[in-house]
Amino acid sequence: MAAIKELTRDLENKANDFRKLEKDIQKNQQVKKKYTIQLGENELVLKELDLLNEDTNVYKLIGPVLVKQDLAEANANVRKRIEYISAELKRLDSTLQDLQEKLNSKQESIAKLQQRIQALQAGKAKA
Repeated sequence: MAAIKELTRDLENKANDFRKLEKDIQKNQQVKKKYTIQLGENELVLKELDLLNEDTNVYKLIGPVLVKQDLAEANANVRKRIEYISAELKRLDSTLQDLQEKLNSKQESIAKLQQRIQALQAGKAKA
């Protein structure tokens, strides 16, 4: 009986860890979605900047004010942003993969614990 209680307690702890991992995965997926949208927007801005002539006026919104900016500088800023967002997306992919592996491992250990508890309960029922 004590063995079943101990295994049940262990099962509850693993289930809580499992739920926490699921929340972490969900949170990371939301952040990844946000970065993916930002990447698309920045790539669109870069295409628009590439269509402009060298002497075209470019403005950057800083708070409530539009500030004139050099086209080359605007181009460089957008490229840096794209670089940063791409690096963050790669990092998030790696993190998500690690979390998914941990989740799968936790799921397997939960299944094994459930089988052990069922086997012990079946043994007690026969006795």
